[in-house]
Amino acid sequence: MVAAIVLLTILANKLRIAYPILLVVAGLLISFVPGLPMVRVDPDLIFFIFLPPLLFEAAWSISFKEMKKWWRIIGSFAFLVVFFTALSVAIFANHFIPGFTIGLGFLLGGIVSPPDAVSTGAITKFVKIPKSTSAILEGESLLNDASSLIIFRFALIAVGTGQFIWQEAATSFVWMVIGGAGIGLVLGWLFVQIHKLLDTEPASDVALTLIEPYFMYLAAELLHSSGVLAVVAGGLYMSSKRLIFLNSASRIKGYSVWESFVFILNGIVFLLIGLELPEIVDGIRSEGVQVRTAVGYSILVTAVLILARIISAYAALVATIIFRPSVIPNASSRRRRYLMPLLLGWTGMRGVVSLAAALAIPVTLNGEAFPHRNLILFITFIVILLTLVIQGLTLPVLIQRTGLFGGIYNEEDELETRRKIKHGLRHHIYDKLKFKYDNGLNGNPGFERIMKHWEEKINANDDSWMSNESKEIFYELLENQREYLTELNQDPKIDEEIIRQQLYQIDLEEERIKSI
Repeated sequence: MVAAIVLLTILANKLRIAYPILLVVAGLLISFVPGLPMVRVDPDLIFFIFLPPLLFEAAWSISFKEMKKWWRIIGSFAFLVVFFTALSVAIFANHFIPGFTIGLGFLLGGIVSPPDAVSTGAITKFVKIPKSTSAILEGESLLNDASSLIIFRFALIAVGTGQFIWQEAATSFVWMVIGGAGIGLVLGWLFVQIHKLLDTEPASDVALTLIEPYFMYLAAELLHSSGVLAVVAGGLYMSSKRLIFLNSASRIKGYSVWESFVFILNGIVFLLIGLELPEIVDGIRSEGVQVRTAVGYSILVTAVLILARIISAYAALVATIIFRPSVIPNASSRRRRYLMPLLLGWTGMRGVVSLAAALAIPVTLNGEAFPHRNLILFITFIVILLTLVIQGLTLPVLIQRTGLFGGIYNEEDELETRRKIKHGLRHHIYDKLKFKYDNGLNGNPGFERIMKHWEEKINANDDSWMSNESKEIFYELLENQREYLTELNQDPKIDEEIIRQQLYQIDLEEERIKSI
């Protein structure tokens, strides 16, 4: 499977299409190969295997500054829109799918309501979109997993017990949200202290980060709270402290390890989507449901999902116009103002979380087969397939044809920002050197070379001048640069991704000096 993922991703890049689309289609085609063994994952393990590391890595990658900036729209899409979408699907299923109770409808709605960040990110990389839009989509996908899985859990209880007590549900909901976030923060703080106390080498540091999300998720679930929120909260906290408890070598190696690890996990999940479909088809046939009928239900559910998201996006725009008109773009961007909700509504590709939730439905309930399990699985798979293929292939075209971001995304502005940051760093370090060492190290060859390095910003071919004393000065200056960039990141106009790239370059520079 990993070999297939690598080869198909190379092909997807050459064809300039998002790799999740190609993996799903390829998995479906591979599944028809005669004699191919069935791939099955234990429903009780599917969440635990895939979700914690994927959420943890996403929490480390996202810009918390951008999340705070756009918290209103992120919060509304992650919670209100997910609930509205699940409600819409529940009402539709209850009225139009025979045998579906409102509880089963909410179960299906909770499964298919959260859009997938990996799919959106893989698709939008072929077009330039503003950082604000990217931050909204990433922040929404980080939180909507929790809200959708909370709906999924309550719906599962309602289907199992045949009743839904609002008071108990409200109490459980509060504990799941507050308890999950609290457990994640406590464990995140604890892991930071462990890293600092152990003073581990890079390989051990990275190995420890690989198991931390599993501890967070499992601890919260054992306490009947939200494991998803625990991982997200703990991941965001540890990400904000990465400069404190991880050294430069750990950060560099951790980035590479996690990038490969998450790529493999995502690839396996998308390939599983295609591989599992023929078995699900056999399941619905055994229940007496025609494939054509099930496909019709799936298409209609997909249409409900898309319409609910677009309606929600325009409702958010209207609410903003009424309650916060100051943040609405000026009249010259009226076309952009009214097309943006359409774009946000069209970014609702489903993926990893929906698959994991569908596969996590228990096979039996109270000693009997779970009602309509295979049909729910089939609808989920078709929804994922349709949203990935239809929305995924048309989204880049929609962005390019509408010219929605023309004049917003400016590569020259980004390059100018990078230039200003580098220029500011050089001046900051040079002034630091002049202030702290000028009087005490005059005549020192190593110091004079360092001064020349920062005045001319050139690397000497001969590194023999780098004495231990000079290295210590360099380490101090690199740490000072990190402090400068951290302070600069407080400016809301500065893109945090640029700051992180500069910090990564500093880590590389520190490792280079260590090897001299």
